[in-house]
Amino acid sequence: MAMTELPYLMRGVMPVGTDSSVLVSSSKYLNNPRLREWLAMICLRKNGADIPPQAEMYEFLPILDSLRDFDAVEEMFTQERKVNPQLDAWFEEGFISSYKIEDFKDYAPGSLGGIFYAQMTSGNYEIQITPWTQPQTQLQFYNLRSGQTHDFEHILCGGGFNFMGELVPYWYRLTNVPRFIKNPELAAELNLIQLFGSLRYTVRTMLHYPHVWPTCVNAIQRGMRVGQESDALFMKKLEPAFHLPLEEARAALGVRGAVDVNTDREGAYWAGRAPLEPALEPA
Repeated sequence: MAMTELPYLMRGVMPVGTDSSVLVSSSKYLNNPRLREWLAMICLRKNGADIPPQAEMYEFLPILDSLRDFDAVEEMFTQERKVNPQLDAWFEEGFISSYKIEDFKDYAPGSLGGIFYAQMTSGNYEIQITPWTQPQTQLQFYNLRSGQTHDFEHILCGGGFNFMGELVPYWYRLTNVPRFIKNPELAAELNLIQLFGSLRYTVRTMLHYPHVWPTCVNAIQRGMRVGQESDALFMKKLEPAFHLPLEEARAALGVRGAVDVNTDREGAYWAGRAPLEPALEPA
C-alpha cells in the first residue's frame, strides 16, 4: 500500500515481531498484568459498595512496590540531596509526628488543629491507615511523612474530605513536587501514587458521573493552583501551625491560592450514596 493510501493516523507505525507468547513491551507498567487489570477496573467501573474507592489504593500499593527499583530511587534521593539543600535539611532533621486524634480535642474551632479534629471525629476516620514501621530508607521516610500530612493537605489546599475533594491534594502534589525536586525522574517516582490514584476520579467521572464533571475539573484546577503558587508544603513541619486559624496557618506554611469549596454533595453522588439535589441536576 502506498504511503498516501495509509490512514494519516497510522503512518509511522512499525509492527514489531516477537517469539514471546505473552505481552511484551518496553514499558514495565504495560508488562505487568496486575497493573493492567487494576487500571482497567479503576478507570472503567462504576462505583459500588462492594469495593469502596479506598480499597482500590490498598490493592495498588503492593503492585507499585513490585515495579519499583528501590535501589535506584535511593540513589536518586542521595544525589538529589547533594544539589537540593532544602530536601537534604528535611531528611537530616527526620521529623516524624506521634500525634493521636485525641491530642487535637482542645484546639479552637477554626484552627488548623480544630478543623482536623472536627473532620476526623465526624467522619470516624483513622489517622494511621497503614501499620506503623520505623522508616529504614529515604523513600520510606518520604512516604511516611506524606501519609502523616495528607489529611492536613486536604484542609490547607481547600479539598473537602470527600471523593471530589480528594483531587485537590492529589493535584497539589502533582504540580508542587516537581517544582522542588530537581530530578524529573525522582519527582515522577514520588508522584506515582497521586498520578494513578487521580485517574479514578477523572476517567470514571466522565464515563459514569458526567453531572459532576465540572466539579471534578474545578477540584483539579484548584489543586494545581496551590501546587504552582505555594512553597514545598510536603516538606513543611505542620505541627507549629496547628493552633493557628486556617488562613494564618496557610500563610505561615507558605500555602497560596487555596480556595475552600464544599463538594460534599457531589462527592456523595459520585460514590452512589445520594442523588444530586435538584439545583445541581442538568436543566
